[in-house]
Amino acid sequence: MDQPIKGRSDISHLFSAPVIVAALGYFVDIYDLLLFGIVRIPSLESMGLSKLEISEIGASILNWQMGGLLVGGILWGVLGDKKGRLSVLFGSIITYSLANIACGFVQDPGTYKILRFIAGVGLAGELGAGITLVSEILPKHLRAIGTSLVAGVGLMGAVVGFFTVQFFDWRIAYFVGGGMGISLLLLRVGVFESGVFADMKNQSAVSKGNFFMLFTNRDRLSRYLKCIGMGLPTWFAIGILATFSDEFGRALGIEEAIQPGLTIMWCYVGLSAGDFASGFLSHFLASRKKAVFILMSLTLIASSVYLYGGIQQARHLYAVALLLGLGIGYWAMFVTIGAEQFGTNLRATAATTIPNMVRGTVIGMTTLFGLFKQSFSVLDAGALVGLICFVIGYYSILTIPETHGRDLNFLEK
Repeated sequence: MDQPIKGRSDISHLFSAPVIVAALGYFVDIYDLLLFGIVRIPSLESMGLSKLEISEIGASILNWQMGGLLVGGILWGVLGDKKGRLSVLFGSIITYSLANIACGFVQDPGTYKILRFIAGVGLAGELGAGITLVSEILPKHLRAIGTSLVAGVGLMGAVVGFFTVQFFDWRIAYFVGGGMGISLLLLRVGVFESGVFADMKNQSAVSKGNFFMLFTNRDRLSRYLKCIGMGLPTWFAIGILATFSDEFGRALGIEEAIQPGLTIMWCYVGLSAGDFASGFLSHFLASRKKAVFILMSLTLIASSVYLYGGIQQARHLYAVALLLGLGIGYWAMFVTIGAEQFGTNLRATAATTIPNMVRGTVIGMTTLFGLFKQSFSVLDAGALVGLICFVIGYYSILTIPETHGRDLNFLEK
């Protein structure tokens, strides 16, 4: 069992400047990341697109954003191990903030795609850099709780995004997101670099941020792929079930029109609560793997109810979305596992690329979803995509090495 979580020292660690900035940075990151999903319909309607065009072009723009996340994940990850965690933390904030302000002025779908791609590149760096920094500066008995605090606070950005769109025009919502990011840079005073990274930085003989090192060793590649695999159910829930909840609502015969933005909001309310809980669950069980397995199983149950539970009312669908979010609350724990699996010279590269590789798989998920709909019902098409994600997810978490309590002061050679 871990040490008890008590004493002024532990509290001061958990609420230190790097933890606070990482949490607020992720808050703005999630606000901006999910904003397109929330304003997808009203923003494209304002450009004069039909419902069919909104469905097709909206999916295309989402794929461009996710493609940006893939590119940015590699870019920021390598920079994080070469230049430092803080350089990525603030560099990514500047990039996505400026891109989102520009989105507030967009007038056509083509420009929209390019700007969401750039925003995706910027958004890719925040979580991995933040989790890596917090993992390295906190005592190992507080690591799971600290990273859960970062994610739990951060994920409430989706809720703020939803209500911002309810009260303001979608263009103003983009300006708000960009403005919050720029304001966050003012908090960089007092944030210090990871001591573990500082110790490694001047070791010239050590290869730092070499992305290809993840593929040159069989054991390292296996760990990397399993880290990605365990995250697939999280973005199945968000990228398929929540994002296309209007289509699932019609397939279920729900009379009231389902609002995808509202579904996403409730999903993220649950996700925020789940992320807070996952850290304490991992701490109590003294196991990252057990905590993730339990929450992944809750996600499977909620997904089954969502698709085949005979939901008849919109409020019931939103309630299940909340439960889905609670289940995928292992998001912070899965990223923490990714950081703990690899040495200091490759940690930021792994921790930053892993969640963005998972996000990038939404491109494949939406493509499969569209193909399956040509031969199956909307519900069955969603279930088939989910089946693939859960099989890979369970295999990955059951076979990956446990990292609870691991000392992070080691290198990959």
